[in-house]
Amino acid sequence: MQDTTSRRTAERLSPEGAADGDPPRAATSESLFSGANGIYAAALTGGVVLHAINIFLTATVMPSVVTDIGGLDVYAWATTLFVVASILAAAMTAKLLRGLGPRGAYLVAALFFGSGTLISALAPSMPVMLVGRSIQGIGGGFLYALAYAVTRIVLPQPLWGRAIGLISATFGVATLIGPAIGGVFAEYGAWRAAFWSLLPFVALFSLLAATKLPGKSATSGETAPIAWLQLILLAAAVLVVSASSLSTDRLLNIAGLAVAILLTALIGRAERGAGARLLPKGSFSLSSPLGVVYLTIALLMMAMQPDIFVPYLLQTLHGQSPVLAGYFAALMALGWTAGTASSVRLRRGDGGRLILAGLLLVLVGIVLFGVFMPVKSDGALLIVTPVGVALFLMGFGIGMAWPCLVTRVYQYAPEAEQDVASGGMTTVQLFAGALGAATGGMIANLAGFADPGGAVGATSAAFWLAAGSAVAPALAIILVLRIAHLAAGKANRAEAPAT
Repeated sequence: MQDTTSRRTAERLSPEGAADGDPPRAATSESLFSGANGIYAAALTGGVVLHAINIFLTATVMPSVVTDIGGLDVYAWATTLFVVASILAAAMTAKLLRGLGPRGAYLVAALFFGSGTLISALAPSMPVMLVGRSIQGIGGGFLYALAYAVTRIVLPQPLWGRAIGLISATFGVATLIGPAIGGVFAEYGAWRAAFWSLLPFVALFSLLAATKLPGKSATSGETAPIAWLQLILLAAAVLVVSASSLSTDRLLNIAGLAVAILLTALIGRAERGAGARLLPKGSFSLSSPLGVVYLTIALLMMAMQPDIFVPYLLQTLHGQSPVLAGYFAALMALGWTAGTASSVRLRRGDGGRLILAGLLLVLVGIVLFGVFMPVKSDGALLIVTPVGVALFLMGFGIGMAWPCLVTRVYQYAPEAEQDVASGGMTTVQLFAGALGAATGGMIANLAGFADPGGAVGATSAAFWLAAGSAVAPALAIILVLRIAHLAAGKANRAEAPAT
């Protein structure tokens, strides 16, 4: 078994198309989209598109849902439970992939996603809708995490960066498609049809996975223990921080965030020496390059916290219509897509310069946001244009750094824990996003977003949201420089002659 795994690893790590003794050929976009690679790329991105469109489609039709079946008092839980389920599923992706291989894992993901979608479409009441959304979240978490995990199995290493860039780009495009489709259904009050519309694509995706993805990988059939304690602590942290962020009580906001941080620290403690792990060894240590990379990913996700307030701030402070405000908010997603495409084209070496450049662009974008968004206007171009530029720069910077960070996770993770590293990457991303949203809500409430509210509260909230968000990329820049230092030290030790 070990020889087979080593041989497959060597094949996977060898440059694409290079036979023994031949010079390696550079990976190109054409090689990613040609032959079997093209089919694999379609499967990987197809799952992400389903997950992403569902997120934004559902967000658009939920007001129509509560109008029809009630449940306004638990409105936010339709998203909260979906996110919690997605995080838990992402954390269990390694076990699913080891047990069933790429084909079986994707079919299970599609089954959960399709079942949850069907329940949501038929829901007669909000409690049933919450059940459907939770099951959808499990499927969505699997689909998203599997895209990263299966990339390293079915594609050669030179194509990993391009495949990851494609996955990120399709997620960005879905942020435009989802609200547009949802808006059409919402306008006619046909929210059930929005969920029904996803099912044919789930069926087509399942057919593609069943017929084109490999049934086994080097680790198929192996057992992977489940980190039950860490999963419980993780779910508790997300639920606590999400629930507390819904309150207008400032003390409850702060207490919820504090409890979430404490639970996160307990996860790190439980991971030490644990037989069943959520993340690979070294992920909770700043003396490990892998730990630094994971923390950088988390900080990037937390830097996006102003985005959820953009529509409200633009309508309240700059007189923009809901439609225009929504598309302004989508500029960050468009920037992410454009930044990812640029990263794939411009990357040289390990991509360290692109990561640093991306973080600097994120910081510049947040500063522009903090300068222009709080200035009340009647929609003057001199004010709203820099706001749009700020949002685009924030997304562009994240997109530029993202493929390089993801490939570094593969690079630094131990070979035996590659599948755990892939699932862990999605777990970190989703958890940090939930924590960032809750932190943003807390900052906004403390700044007067709800009290005194109105233009005065919005102005204060816009400034302090930017100030709080700027901390994340600033810390990430320090971490990236630390990665370079740690990597250089490791290389020097490896080259040092034995004594």
